[in-house]
Amino acid sequence: MNAPQTKEFRSGDIVAHAAREFEGVQRDYALWLMEHEELPVLLAAASARRDRWIGKTISFSKKVFIPLTRLCRDYCGYCTFRRDPGQPGGGFLTPDDVRAIALAGKEAGCKEALFSLGDQPEKLFPEAAADLRRMGYRRTLEYLADMCEMVLDATGLLPHSNPGVMDREDLARLKNSNASMGLMLESTSNRLMRKGEAHWNAPDKVPVLRLRTIEEAGRQGIPFTTGILIGIGETLEERVDSLLAIRALHLQYGHIQEVIVQNFRAKEGTRFQEMAEPGAEDLLRTLAVARLILPANVTLQAPPNLSYHNFPRLIEGGLNDWGGISPVTKDHINPEAPWPAIRLLREKTEAAGYVLRERLALYPEFVRAPDSVRVNDEWFGPETAGRGDFTEPRFFPYLQKLRDQDGYARTSASS
Repeated sequence: MNAPQTKEFRSGDIVAHAAREFEGVQRDYALWLMEHEELPVLLAAASARRDRWIGKTISFSKKVFIPLTRLCRDYCGYCTFRRDPGQPGGGFLTPDDVRAIALAGKEAGCKEALFSLGDQPEKLFPEAAADLRRMGYRRTLEYLADMCEMVLDATGLLPHSNPGVMDREDLARLKNSNASMGLMLESTSNRLMRKGEAHWNAPDKVPVLRLRTIEEAGRQGIPFTTGILIGIGETLEERVDSLLAIRALHLQYGHIQEVIVQNFRAKEGTRFQEMAEPGAEDLLRTLAVARLILPANVTLQAPPNLSYHNFPRLIEGGLNDWGGISPVTKDHINPEAPWPAIRLLREKTEAAGYVLRERLALYPEFVRAPDSVRVNDEWFGPETAGRGDFTEPRFFPYLQKLRDQDGYARTSASS
């Protein structure tokens, strides 16, 4: 979609125009929208685009959260998840720990096992390397692969891992035990790596490394989640450029299941504890522009727990997924922000005129034929879907037990 020439077009026809275009707006127009367009117009355009191409369904995943290790070699300015050796939680979960958490999740009706962990702690901490050796591993990612295998075999929960930066071999190994994977891009801004900025002293946050990981996942046909983190010192232009980088990779490989627009929340004990948080309108504006930038079939998510009681407004910004909600474990990344109850999520979603559906770690589109994509109830070919078979054959038996005929999760009416 090219930038319109008149204010009248910008403020009026953008709604219909945005709904029609599959690929998304171009950079100059996206910047204009981010910086100047009236918020009600943006929200109307984003909602129209979502409703036209995706429909009136908003999904979520019932998951159990497994923090395999909080040890991390990155010192981001906003994070309370990470630990150093010797701090409470500064170690690895044992296989028994992992199994117990996963079994509790299965008992509660979860279908996804979300593994979160710090980036490559063995490269910084001798204690982490020693712990891994005692368990028979050289690297954290090797241990992760085996724990994902164990959970899949023992519980049938579909693993989804967020392990940080990975190379070709890491992704290939984890692909065999993960139904899907993820890595937040956060930002393409190298400026945020400077001293005192959000990603100072965080070697795994170098944008090119994260983009390479996302691209390699595309080459290997791995269903992938990524996204941006707003309010950490980036400019509006940098937000747009980060979304455009994600779009380019999806248009090339077709593997991006979901893009998250996550708002920074200040946490006590971090370098950024006094930093102002993005407001609700800032988040809505960015969410709406993301919907207008991204290809029309890409799922858009914003975490409801990070918007507290205002979370129903996020629907106005064009999202079609609430992310993972756990009835068992807290959000270990944002422990101060509990997830809304699924009952409340359903109530607020239906009040906005949408249907809440539980999904799996693999979205319905990625379980279907490898070179097709769903738009409402129609299926389009590889010219819009990218390429590659996004479902590993080993997951077919598990999916048969977990999925309904239309690819969503098989659930009871009360779930």
